[in-house]
Amino acid sequence: MSATLVAKNLAAGHGDRTLFSGLDLVVAPGDVIGLVGANGAGKSTLLRLLAGLDGAEEGGISLSPPTATVGHLPQEPDRRPGESVRAFLARRTGVARAQAELDAATQALVEGAPGADDAYAVSLDRWLGLGGADLEERAEEVAATLGLAVGLDRPMTSLSGGQAARAGLASLLLSRYDVFLLDEPTNDLDLDGLARLESFVTGLRAGTVVVSHDREFLTRTVTKVLELDLAQQEIRLYGGGYAAYLEERETVRRHAREAYDEYADTRAGLEARARTQRNWMEKGVKNARRKATDNDKIGRKFRSEATEKQAAKARQTERLIERLDVVEEPRKEWELRMEIAAAPRSGAVVATLRGAEVRRGSFTFGPADLQVDWADRIAITGANGSGKSTLLAALLGRLPLDAGHAALGPGVVVGEVDQARALFFGTEALLDAFGAAVPELAPADVRTLLAKFGLKADHVLRPAATLSPGERTRSALALLQARGVNLLVLDEPTNHLDLPAIEQLESALASYSGTLLLVTHDRRMLDAVRTTRRIEVSQGRLTEL
Repeated sequence: MSATLVAKNLAAGHGDRTLFSGLDLVVAPGDVIGLVGANGAGKSTLLRLLAGLDGAEEGGISLSPPTATVGHLPQEPDRRPGESVRAFLARRTGVARAQAELDAATQALVEGAPGADDAYAVSLDRWLGLGGADLEERAEEVAATLGLAVGLDRPMTSLSGGQAARAGLASLLLSRYDVFLLDEPTNDLDLDGLARLESFVTGLRAGTVVVSHDREFLTRTVTKVLELDLAQQEIRLYGGGYAAYLEERETVRRHAREAYDEYADTRAGLEARARTQRNWMEKGVKNARRKATDNDKIGRKFRSEATEKQAAKARQTERLIERLDVVEEPRKEWELRMEIAAAPRSGAVVATLRGAEVRRGSFTFGPADLQVDWADRIAITGANGSGKSTLLAALLGRLPLDAGHAALGPGVVVGEVDQARALFFGTEALLDAFGAAVPELAPADVRTLLAKFGLKADHVLRPAATLSPGERTRSALALLQARGVNLLVLDEPTNHLDLPAIEQLESALASYSGTLLLVTHDRRMLDAVRTTRRIEVSQGRLTEL
């Protein structure tokens, strides 16, 4: 059904910190609204409010019609112990909940409970609308189309990262909600998955709000952009697509700066005039007192009138200052200033694989031969599950080989941002987890460095596992600045990073002089980062392009 979601005067915050207030939004059928803002601006919070999962501090949300279904797909789909792929798909599409409601309504109907007829009809309509009638058939079809070559009864927790990403995409493609709220749906998707997601989103008749930091995806899909500007504490809705938003945002910011500069110059000029007029007035008073004893009545009168005129002028200037429309200075946005600390160069040969093979069940990586030389900048691409992460693990010696040989060259110092951000997923505090990786740094220095990456006092003492995905990624990037590296390994580094941080990472990579291994599906990053080689991984085999 066609549905419209309306939010009025929404406000939300964390503790005593306000994220946003006075937020109004209409999500109409066919809208694709890109929700953008720095990490911590409240994007995920807003999606949860719109989904009805959390309560707003102020304001309200309404659906028309009230029976419309809203689908919220979080950025980290929880893989629950014991839950099969089939059950995961049913839960994420809303069919599992609708089925439970239908079963309860059916039981009430059998028992002859008052109002059971109407409740059953509503439950049946919801179950049918969400696609419950043919979910099984469609699930098998979509899984096959996406290359999810696992049985649907297999536990979700047993899937690889690539397989889990495909299952998450499948749950979206199978969904039939009336309003979609998508939190970072592009994370972990390969190029084929991104193309399918773009086709799905642009083909929806339902209203959609999507959080994404994939610039190409935003450019291709969104019709409006809602910006949560944390620095200015402002909310702006921009019509048009993402490219139009970037252009209009720069115009808005330039005009805001120009308006403040004009106000500041005018005020400064008036204040300088008022000071001069007061000085002249005070000088006239002194002169009048000094010459008060002379008998020149005409002179005394002239000096008195001149002093009064200067006083009147000063008062008039002060009134002009009071009447000025105050223009607040645009707050300077916090910017990540990232550098990658360099270690002394390694040997000429950085890493090698010779006839390397890794076997995992039915999947075989290799045999692979690869030599990485000093200052190589290699982009590694390929579909999810093709073996990219296996290649990195084999090169770094983290993965035992079933055949062949792997070696790192002399003097190699590895800096890595792995896809899972595993170093910052434990129960220990972020300060302790980070400090253990760089024991030579004093805790005060660790705090200072993390603060530069937007991780302040309320972050560093929290268990690392409680950090948001973006905060864990920032922690991993901070570690690259804390210790010198000469082999930089980045596995999907842009996942969960906000747009300014992605641009800073690209800038840091431009000035990094060591060896680089980059795995990414971010099409803009592949264009922006200079590489000297590109390797395609397909079904465990390497091809140099």
